[in-house]
Amino acid sequence: MKSDIEIARSCNMKRIEEVAARAGIPAEVLEHYGKYMAKIPLSLIDEDRVACNRLILVSSISPTRAGIGKTTVSIGLSMALNRIGKRSMLALREPSLGPCFGMKGGAAGGGYAQVVPMEKINLHFTGDFHAITSAHNMIAALLDNYIYQHRSEGFALKQILWKRVLDVNDRSLRNIVTGLGNTTDGLPAQSGFDITPASEIMAALCLADSEDDLRRRIENMVLGITFEDKPFTVCDLGVAGAITVLLMDALKPNLVQTLEGTPALVHGGPFANIAHGCNSLVATKIAMSLSDYAVTEAGFGADLGAEKFLDIKCRKAGIHPRITVLVTTLRGLKMHGGLVGGESHEQERQALIEGFANLDRHVKNMQRFGQPVVVTLNRYGDDSEEEIALLSEHCRMLGVGFAENNVFAQGGEGAEELARLVVETIGRQGAKEIRMAYADDDTIEEKVNRIAKNIYGARSVILKKSAEKKLARIRAWGMERFPVCIAKTQFSFSEDPKQVGAAKDFDITIRDFVINGGAEMIVAIAGDIMRMPGLPKIPQAEKIDIVHGQIEGLA
Repeated sequence: MKSDIEIARSCNMKRIEEVAARAGIPAEVLEHYGKYMAKIPLSLIDEDRVACNRLILVSSISPTRAGIGKTTVSIGLSMALNRIGKRSMLALREPSLGPCFGMKGGAAGGGYAQVVPMEKINLHFTGDFHAITSAHNMIAALLDNYIYQHRSEGFALKQILWKRVLDVNDRSLRNIVTGLGNTTDGLPAQSGFDITPASEIMAALCLADSEDDLRRRIENMVLGITFEDKPFTVCDLGVAGAITVLLMDALKPNLVQTLEGTPALVHGGPFANIAHGCNSLVATKIAMSLSDYAVTEAGFGADLGAEKFLDIKCRKAGIHPRITVLVTTLRGLKMHGGLVGGESHEQERQALIEGFANLDRHVKNMQRFGQPVVVTLNRYGDDSEEEIALLSEHCRMLGVGFAENNVFAQGGEGAEELARLVVETIGRQGAKEIRMAYADDDTIEEKVNRIAKNIYGARSVILKKSAEKKLARIRAWGMERFPVCIAKTQFSFSEDPKQVGAAKDFDITIRDFVINGGAEMIVAIAGDIMRMPGLPKIPQAEKIDIVHGQIEGLA
């Protein structure tokens, strides 16, 4: 089979005006980025159409290091819905350069289920990530300058909370010292870098519903703490307008297409293990305004991405999916059943059965939210019919729908059975609302406990002293009504990535709380999760090159 980039390159892409026309978008509102990409205005949101849309959320079991294929399945499902006569549109996150050049590779789908032009989407695209990086670091520079210029007046901050960001996996930048050199080079301070998808600006942009809302959120971002133990914000710095100017274009969703010409909005890209893991609210609402079946995905397993999609994004937006599609693979299930490699046929079969426990917990969690669930097997070429039958029968015993898909090899055609099952399930039992994991009025401790115990299956939550101190500050600043975003490993229900399957008898340790006053959420740091990943021993970058004028190695 051809590589992803070879398949993408062989696609006869439609000009973006034709894609827009298919979605009902007038050509005159397009802001072109070449022949095949465009930004579109927020004015396309139609709240009446949003309320009628049958939104489909795609999530998964706890992923392997190579992922499970949610984006590929989301793309294939949307194409399949159009193939069976339904009006569908996609809303997905933008890829980050970190994993693209690191371990996972790109995030534009795979095989014959991709969004294109994949090279541009996986690299600089329309510049949204660069704009967010620039805006975030502009705030850092302006804050350092404010402290430097006003020090003679006695101004100082007890603690600076705002770091810098970069869309690169770079462990060497996690902890740095700034301001070294001459006295005119600034004041020495300990700082560090997060990866751009962990920036609060990324989170705020993806949750904002308008330019005014984005500016309001920027104003409320907490940069540091005064000696009176008060928040020092972007509003106090007086630069919210300038930062909003840098983000004006980035707020507008990006219109592209799938390999089969299905309109797709690819916009925003917060990670789900260190942020809320959903594409922008405005892109989702535009997709819902312009289709009958909008398809979107939430990052990593359902314990992370789907929980945050429902508890954070839907809480803010007043939307809800009618169904959740849980993606699984036989390889992933076997890993969760303890398979290492080289086992016998019977051992593989037993590992598959043991791995069902991970799937079961995700199914029950989504049902706890009031979501009807459909399980789909993202099929690989070496999957056996016997093992597929075992999974199918297990889903039948669970009382949830099951359909295998082969979108990687067949595109939309490989998900037509899944599409019909999704449509039928929505028609029969589509969700009318969400049963949130916690209430707005719950304390932050109660919110963390409800997620950790009810969603993860934890025995208890342990708060480090540093986290307890932050809780007192959150209460004093009146931010307890904010939703909670737990930053945790994606590979396990626990905080230990090696504890696979349906982890039991574990505690969740919260070592810190990060106050996101602009994104309006409290990020709870669980275990040893880091907001700036490192590169693997053999990064994906070693495979990327230009050969005879064409990019190779992107996947």
